[in-house]
Amino acid sequence: MKKWQCIVCKYIHKGDEPPEKCPVCGVPREKFVLLEETPEEAVTAGPAQEAEREPTQPEKPPEPETGFDKVTHLMIKHHAHPVSVHMPNGILPVSVILFILAWLFDSSLFVKAGFINLVFVILALPLVLFSGVMEWKIKYNQARTTLFKVKILAATLTTTACGISVLWYIIDPRVLASSRAWIYILLNMVMLASAGIAGHIGGKLVFKD
Repeated sequence: MKKWQCIVCKYIHKGDEPPEKCPVCGVPREKFVLLEETPEEAVTAGPAQEAEREPTQPEKPPEPETGFDKVTHLMIKHHAHPVSVHMPNGILPVSVILFILAWLFDSSLFVKAGFINLVFVILALPLVLFSGVMEWKIKYNQARTTLFKVKILAATLTTTACGISVLWYIIDPRVLASSRAWIYILLNMVMLASAGIAGHIGGKLVFKD
C-alpha cells in the first residue's frame, strides 16, 4: 500500500491516492508526496505496483546559512515552541482561578498572586510567540489553512488580553473590588479560553490525532 506524506505537518496517509485534504492541518492533496517504500515493502509489492510507483521525497528545509537561521533551526529541532508554551498554558489557569477567588472573597492576597502569575506569562510570551512564528514559517511552510489561522488568532487574542489585564491592574489595583470586576474576570476568561484553543491545535499538530 502506498504511503503519502503531508509536506506541511508530516502526517502520513496510507492508500492508493492521497486524501482530498490533510486531516491534521487541512492543506489540499497537492501538498502530499509519495514516500519511498522500505525494502520489506518492496519485496511484497507486485511487478505492476513496482512499475507504477514514482517515489519522491518530502521537501527539506533549506540549510541554515546565517547565525539567525542557525538559531531558528536549532529552536525548531529541539522543539522550543512546544516546550516554551507549557509555561503560560500552565500558569494562566492558576492566575484566572486566583482572580475569581479574589473577586468572591475580596482577598487582596489572591489578587496580587494572580497578577504576579500574569507577569511571568508576559515574560514568557516573547519566546513563545517568536518560536511559534518561526516554526510556522519553517516547519509548516507558512500554511494558511483554517487550522493555522485559528491558532494565530487565538495566540494574538491571548497575548492582547494578557497585556490588557496586566496594565489594567497596574492602573487600578482595586479593579476586582470595583463595579467593573466582572469585566476584568470576563477578560481573563477569554484569555484562558483562547490559550486553550491555541494549545489544543498545537497538540493536534504535534501528536497528529
